[in-house]
Amino acid sequence: MLAGRDQSTTLMFNGIKDDFSISKIIIEKPVSKKILLRRRINKLGLAKVIGQVAFMIYINFWLKKITQGRIKEIKHNDLNDQAIDESIITKVDSVNSEETKKLLIKHQPDVVIVHGTRIIKKDIIDSIDAPFINTHYGITPKYRGIHGGYWALTENDSENCGVTVHLVDIGIDTGDILYQGLINVCNKDNYITYPYLQMIVAIPLMKKAINDVAYNNLKVCNNNLPSKLWSHPTFMEYIKYRILYGIK
Repeated sequence: MLAGRDQSTTLMFNGIKDDFSISKIIIEKPVSKKILLRRRINKLGLAKVIGQVAFMIYINFWLKKITQGRIKEIKHNDLNDQAIDESIITKVDSVNSEETKKLLIKHQPDVVIVHGTRIIKKDIIDSIDAPFINTHYGITPKYRGIHGGYWALTENDSENCGVTVHLVDIGIDTGDILYQGLINVCNKDNYITYPYLQMIVAIPLMKKAINDVAYNNLKVCNNNLPSKLWSHPTFMEYIKYRILYGIK
């Protein structure tokens, strides 16, 4: 498993660990906030990034606090956040490091589950003869990038509000689709809870994909949707969709 160190990695691991033997979890250090901000400014412009930062402040100081009850409700029956055994974790500076490549070659996994990492380079993907399978919180290729479930709702596109399990290539959520599923959103849900609902759908889809690898039955599909890359909403975008369309 190649992953970032956040709660969603823990949820995915616990969701599949009883069905499959996960010999090693390689967890990369997060990219520094300073570097991330610089990259976003270069790509999106200063005004857009300031709006995104304002929204993140709103999330951390208000939205997360008022959503804790709903998160506990979602997790109670469907998601397990028990800490991962540290003995199977190896920390690396980057998923694209030479250390990562050596670990993959050493362990020779049948499949590599990818979760919450930066874009993986071709030499890492080509270092072993095994599929790399990722969970994306959106229906690709229409909602590539960040927060695909939220953006689908802002587009009044609930029939494409869901999650994708796909093969990893060197693009941003452009790999061949293995499985997709939709989420059901209720009035208690918002921007914070959509990923938890997507995780509930994603875990059984990931199990199917891993079983397909085990039985040499891996098949890809194409939904013929248009392709678009989405980024974090700004505070004003969130307020606009909240007021005009009731999207929380």
